[in-house]
Amino acid sequence: MAKKSWIARDAKKRKTVALYADRRAALKAAGDWEGLQKLPRNASPTRVHNRCQLTGRSRGYLRTFGVSRIAFRDMARAGLIPGIRKSSW
Repeated sequence: MAKKSWIARDAKKRKTVALYADRRAALKAAGDWEGLQKLPRNASPTRVHNRCQLTGRSRGYLRTFGVSRIAFRDMARAGLIPGIRKSSW
């Protein structure tokens, strides 16, 4: 489990990105680079990091499922993901 502060920080960044998305798009379309620099740093979508929805783990993130590789394995073994099952041959 990731630290609660990291998870909260990432959620705060996501909220800031959503808040400034329209303003950023308008400034980029107009080519106003000085205006873009005056926006908060966390308004940029590149500052957001993908994290597991269950554990908050940042590494080994599977975009398709929104969870880390470890959480994915546990969910697949428990049969919680439709269409995924443990292979055997």
